[in-house]
Amino acid sequence: MSELAGYSPSFKRPAEIMRLRRKRARSEAGLGSGRSNSESSPRGGLSGVRRFSPGPLRGSESRAGGVKRRNPFANIENTYSSPRKRTTSECVSEAVPGRVSVEPEGENATLRILSRNPNRTKPEELDLFTARLLGAEALSKDIKKVQEACSLPEDESLFEEDLFSEAQTAPSLIASPRVPIPALQELPSGCTEFPADWSLKTRLLFTSQLPFTWAEHLKAQEEAQGLSQHCRAAVSTLPHSIPEPRSSSELRCAFQQSLVYWQHPSLPWLQLFPRIGAERRLAGKCAPWAQDEALQQLLMSEWSVSFTSLYNLLRSRLCPYFYLCTYQFTVLFRAAGLAGSEGITALISPTTRGLREAMKMEGIEFTLPLLEERKRRNPGGSEPSPDGEQESEDGDGNPAQVNSDEDDDEDDGGFSWLEEMGVQDKIKKPDTISIKLCKEHSEVRLDHKPESVVLVKGTNTFTLLNFLINCKSVVAAAGAQAGLPPTLLAPAAFRGATMQTLKARSSNVKMQVQTGYRDQFSLEITGPVMPHSLHNLTLLLKSAQQGAFSTGLYSHEPTAVFNTDPRTQGECTKESVLQDLGGCGLHPETLQKLVEPAVLGKSALRQLDMNEYKYSWKS
Repeated sequence: MSELAGYSPSFKRPAEIMRLRRKRARSEAGLGSGRSNSESSPRGGLSGVRRFSPGPLRGSESRAGGVKRRNPFANIENTYSSPRKRTTSECVSEAVPGRVSVEPEGENATLRILSRNPNRTKPEELDLFTARLLGAEALSKDIKKVQEACSLPEDESLFEEDLFSEAQTAPSLIASPRVPIPALQELPSGCTEFPADWSLKTRLLFTSQLPFTWAEHLKAQEEAQGLSQHCRAAVSTLPHSIPEPRSSSELRCAFQQSLVYWQHPSLPWLQLFPRIGAERRLAGKCAPWAQDEALQQLLMSEWSVSFTSLYNLLRSRLCPYFYLCTYQFTVLFRAAGLAGSEGITALISPTTRGLREAMKMEGIEFTLPLLEERKRRNPGGSEPSPDGEQESEDGDGNPAQVNSDEDDDEDDGGFSWLEEMGVQDKIKKPDTISIKLCKEHSEVRLDHKPESVVLVKGTNTFTLLNFLINCKSVVAAAGAQAGLPPTLLAPAAFRGATMQTLKARSSNVKMQVQTGYRDQFSLEITGPVMPHSLHNLTLLLKSAQQGAFSTGLYSHEPTAVFNTDPRTQGECTKESVLQDLGGCGLHPETLQKLVEPAVLGKSALRQLDMNEYKYSWKS
C-alpha cells in the first residue's frame, strides 16, 4: 500500500483541494478590500467597477469581494489614469479658474455635478450612466479653452476619440434645449449670378415654399408656342416677379421652350443617355442591328452625316456647343469664344493610354490641362509627363523629338556603368519589355481618372472629327450597346436630329417644423440637362418663385472635369464674342454667362440656392 500511495506523487486529496480553495478565496477577499481602499482616492473609480471595463460588474452588489480578471484586450491609453488624460484633466482645471476637474467614473464627480445642478435629481436616483453623460457635457464646454491653454505636439494631441467620444455624443443623448445645434458650413452668398457649369446633368430637383403649379398640365397652345419659340430662337423677357405664375401664359411657354434639346440617334425604346455604364439598363432591349452588319453600316453612315453637320454649325457659330457620348468617353465641342477660349476647343474625358496613342498616330496635337496645371504648381517636381509630345501647341513637335532622343540614349547607355566595373556578365539586365513597361506606368496610372482629360484646340478639332468618324472604338463590338452609334446632344437643330424634351414632374410633401408641418413643393427635371437649360430654368424660377428656391444638381460624373479652364495667353474680347454668337439661338443672359471663363476646375455644382434674389452654391 505504501508503494501504491507513492505511485502518483502529484495526487491531491479532496480535503487538500478544498483547503486550497478556501485559502484562495481569503486572498482574493483581501485583494478586493485593498482595491476598494485604493479606489477611494481622488483618481480612483467607483467600487465594483473594473479599471478596464466601461460599467459595473454583474452582481457586484450581491458578491462579497470577487474581482474579475483584467481585460487582456484593454489598452492603458483608454483608461482614465493614462498620462494623456491626466494631462487633459489638469489642463481643464488650469484653463478654467475655480473649476473642479471632471471625473467620469467617480462618486465625487456625481456629487460635483449635482452641486452645480441641484434641480436635476437626487444622488440616490442618479445612475452611473447619467452621471457620466453630464460630466461629458460639462467637459465638452471647455474643449476650446483646453486648446488655448494646453499646446502639445502632434503625436501627443489631446483630441483622442476615446477621450471625447462621450463629449461628442452627450448633447444628442441628453437632448437638452440649451445645447446649441452645430451650424452647417456657410455657402458663398451675395452673388447675383452663379458660375457656368459645363457638365451634363442627369437630374435637377428644385424645392421651394411656393407651389410649382405653373409647370403642370400645359395647354396645347402653350406647348406649341413654346416649341415655336425654340425653333425661332425667340427671347422671352419675364418681369422681376410674377404675382400669379399659374395664370401667366408667357411663363408657361418659356418653361416649355427651356426643356427642348436635339438628339441623334433617337430610338424610343432605348434611353441613349448616359452611355457610360448603360449595359445593365440596355440589356434585354430589342437591338435588330446587333447581328446585321449592313444595318450597322447604315446607322454609322447617318451618324457621320449628322456629326459633320453639327461640326459645321459649330464652326459657323450657329451652334454654341454639343456633346458626343460614347460607351467609353464623352467629348464636348465648344465654339470659339466660349469659356474664354480664342478658338474651337474639344475636351475628352475619360481617356486611356490606347486612345491617346491612337490620337498621336493620327497627328492630333493635344494637352493634358490638369497635369500641366500640377506641373506649374510644382515646377521642381520630378513627375514625368505621360505624354511629353503634347507640350507644344504650335505643331512643331520639337520637344517630343528631344524627349524621344533622350529616351533612346537612356536605353542604350543606361547600363554602361556595369561595363566600367567589369561585372556586366555577372548581373542579369532587365529586358527591353520590362524597361518599357516601367516607363509606361505613369501613363497607365491616368486612365479613367479626371486627370486624363484631353484638350484639343483649333484646327486639330477637325482632325479629331475625322478620327472619331473612322475610329472603330467609338462603337461597342459586343454587349448591349454593340453596333449602336454614339449619342449627339445639342441645343440647336442639326441634320438628322430629333427634337426631344426634358421630363418635368412636380409634387409636394409635408415637412415637420417647430410649430407643426409645412408644405414643401418640388419640381424634378430628368434627362440630359445641358448648361443652357440649367441657366434658363433658374431665370424662370427666379421670377416665378419670388427669388427663393433650392436646387439639387446630379451630374454625370465623367463630365464634371469639363469645367477645366482651356484658356491660353491670347483671349478674345467679350464684346466681339457676344456679337459673333448672337445667332446661335441662346438667351442673351445665358450666352453672356457661357462666355465667361470656367472657374469650377474639375468639380461640378452640387447645390444651388437662391434667397432674396441672391445665389449661393456648393461644388
